[in-house]
Amino acid sequence: MATTTSNKKYYPTALSLYFAYVILGIASSIMGQYKTEFAKAWGATTLSNGTLDVSMVVSVIAAYGLGRLIAYPFAGPISDKVGRRFSGFIGIALYAAFFFGMISVHSMWFAYAIGIMNGIANSFLDTCVSPTVMEIFPNAASIANLFTKFSVTVAQFILPFLIGWVAAANLSYQVIFIACGILMVIDAILVLILPFPKANKVAKSAAVKGQHHFSGAALASILIGFTSSATFMIWLNCNQELGTSYGIKDPSILQSFYAVGAMIAVLLTAQFIRMGLKETTVLVLYPSISVVMLLLCYVITSPFILYVGSFVLGYAAAGGVLQLAVSTTVTFMPDSKGLATSLVMIASSVANYAVLSLAAYLTKTMGGSAPRTIILLNIVITVIGIGLALVVKHHDRPTTKTVAAKA
Repeated sequence: MATTTSNKKYYPTALSLYFAYVILGIASSIMGQYKTEFAKAWGATTLSNGTLDVSMVVSVIAAYGLGRLIAYPFAGPISDKVGRRFSGFIGIALYAAFFFGMISVHSMWFAYAIGIMNGIANSFLDTCVSPTVMEIFPNAASIANLFTKFSVTVAQFILPFLIGWVAAANLSYQVIFIACGILMVIDAILVLILPFPKANKVAKSAAVKGQHHFSGAALASILIGFTSSATFMIWLNCNQELGTSYGIKDPSILQSFYAVGAMIAVLLTAQFIRMGLKETTVLVLYPSISVVMLLLCYVITSPFILYVGSFVLGYAAAGGVLQLAVSTTVTFMPDSKGLATSLVMIASSVANYAVLSLAAYLTKTMGGSAPRTIILLNIVITVIGIGLALVVKHHDRPTTKTVAAKA
């Protein structure tokens, strides 16, 4: 990623922020990997089909979206006005509290509160990290932001192996939570002492043109935060039940296929953008691929298709569409990067809370037929996302990208 020589002093800062996203990646998916363990810890009942009711765990995961929704309206302005460092420290410290807190409670409602705190942590970290890395690498802002997703997918790739190692060593799953909490404490200290760039401000004339430009395309770009998040969050948190219903003995391995696809997507997409591919083209293309794959996973009920589907959905759904939606929205609000990030992530938070709450309801009420019904829900939402992306693509103007490049 191209940058100026003076910005090299901020490289350690960028690394510490990307590392925070590695741990964020574990936080965003580890609950889904230990549904049974947490359900037992919180006193879950057994369903009529003989399986443990894990819907309460899905509800706690959904609370993550509620926390983000609560905090984003404040996190963005705080990042822009008080400072990126302050926003980042709050986010990382709250993540440490999430890891230590989740293994300490024995009530679903206490866990729900901690799930909300997890979302608040994500809000403050997002509104620190995305603007900061775009300011450290101003000549490759979209690519810098894409690598936040790469950091998340690295964690999601290694998590199943960590889970396997912990199980093989006859250790409690709590070991992973404790280790991540300690790492976040260390990273919080680094964020306090490392240098941060000054928030970039565009020239006043450019700011007037770009500030809070809520056209139809800008609104569509923000709403892609909802659809893109729903696509990968539904798959990430509900694929284990689908895998079991299709006959996969260890559905947690699907997570690794998903993560590899997402990592490859970030690297290839970054290269494609360097070669001239427009971000708005990716916003149309990748959800289209996701819809085709989801349809195949619905029609073909075999284990093999889920391995392929996890890889393809990792690539197309989780490979940076949300981050590119943020970068595209910033072009409409070049002087308020934190606020632009907040708006997209508010839409993402609504998806996380509403859609996963609906998935929890379907899981509880529909039993064995729920996993495939959830695929249909995912298809409908992703198709809406394609429509929104087409609106953004139709209104894509060279002048918009020029303003963003100067931001």
